[in-house]
Amino acid sequence: MPFANFKVPAGTLDEKQKEEIVTRTTELYVEIYGERARANTMVLVEEVTDGGWGIGGSVLTLAMLQQSPED
Repeated sequence: MPFANFKVPAGTLDEKQKEEIVTRTTELYVEIYGERARANTMVLVEEVTDGGWGIGGSVLTLAMLQQSPED
């Protein structure tokens, strides 16, 4: 069973955007594995609370992600 898990900052995607992730990811798996994959493809969009993740040993927040590189 193809499976994709997307973790995104909470509150950054609306329902339509989440639906698009599910739809497009499913279509990608179908392109790769063929039509038989459609019915068995699972896509999970998880919202992570602010400050609940990090990179390079530093906790990230939504405010940090929204800053432009020049800030």
